[in-house]
Amino acid sequence: MTKIDRFGLQTRAIHAGRIEPRIEGAAVLPIFQSSVFEHAGERGDYHDVRYPRLNNLPNQLVLGRRLAALEGAESGLVTASGMAAISTALLAMLGEGGHLLVQDQLYGGTHSFVTHDFRSFGLSFDFIAPDDPAAWRTKLRPTTRAIYVETLTNPLLRVADHRAVVAFAREHGLVSMIDNTFATPVNFRPIEAGFDLSLHSCTKYLNGHNDLVAGAVIGSAEQVLRVKNRLDHLGGSLDPHACYLLERGLKTLVLRVRQQNASALALAERLVAHRAVKCVNYPGLASHANHLRARELFDGFGGMLSFEPRGGVEAARRFLGRVELPVNGPSLGGAETLLTRPVTTSHAGLTPEECTALGIGQALVRVSVGLEDVADLIRDFEQALD
Repeated sequence: MTKIDRFGLQTRAIHAGRIEPRIEGAAVLPIFQSSVFEHAGERGDYHDVRYPRLNNLPNQLVLGRRLAALEGAESGLVTASGMAAISTALLAMLGEGGHLLVQDQLYGGTHSFVTHDFRSFGLSFDFIAPDDPAAWRTKLRPTTRAIYVETLTNPLLRVADHRAVVAFAREHGLVSMIDNTFATPVNFRPIEAGFDLSLHSCTKYLNGHNDLVAGAVIGSAEQVLRVKNRLDHLGGSLDPHACYLLERGLKTLVLRVRQQNASALALAERLVAHRAVKCVNYPGLASHANHLRARELFDGFGGMLSFEPRGGVEAARRFLGRVELPVNGPSLGGAETLLTRPVTTSHAGLTPEECTALGIGQALVRVSVGLEDVADLIRDFEQALD
């Protein structure tokens, strides 16, 4: 543990992992916009050669250390996208012929990778219900090597039994993996909770400004190195300028997420009471199926919610056309409130039957609550629904 790691979360978000002494005294880490670095000519390991694709430039290394410090982990690695982090980590942990136990409600990109691409890599999987640990044993195989869940599911915001996942993985010698994008280290720190690897789409809350694409893998030094070595071959490194933007975004992460937590709860409570709303999915509501579990596990309920208006798809389309402040588009976690119908964006790769089976209705609207005044957001939503 370094001196910085002993400080609070907001302090670590600003200072952890920095280079000492500061380069030319600069308070902000310069952008190392160079693809070539001097080499002394000595023979060493391929993965240690100084080169942007090998994920060992100062901008990349500082970010990895800072992300690790935020989640209480040994090591961190940044990638070119969230899917680069997810797919590379899965390939590295499963190895040749591996089998995965994976939560049955997933982000659409992860679902497509598992269901469509696994076979071409010689990998297999079984879906598991996140609330039924007793049934997980029936899916175990001799080749099962990992179990994968999401902190909060997209887009219904359900909460798996994460303590049971950690215990099950340890009992059976599996690598426990979790996509912590929705919660962020502000609301949940998987490594401290016992998970082996925490994955992020840094495109979302960690950056927080809707202006870059990036991912992260956080965990033990040994496991992150395995992912890094695989990533070096696949080429999913993060460029120095994107690293600079992500480091800048991290400095306000705690402040942003805590406001988004409060705003999302206030908006969810107003939507529940609105006559034009059929149902609202938000773990901060007492009516949510996993509310008590979320209270036990998390420091905040997050800035994501989803709801269905009465009147079906046409009502959802009218609402999306009438709001004034939010942006109608995919992604999440930025300063601007974002709206989307998941069946047309994040889960467009699933068939209508698959969406129905997962409880994702055609009229469902997902909301990423931004940093606008919450009173303004509430008025805007209410006039659009009215």
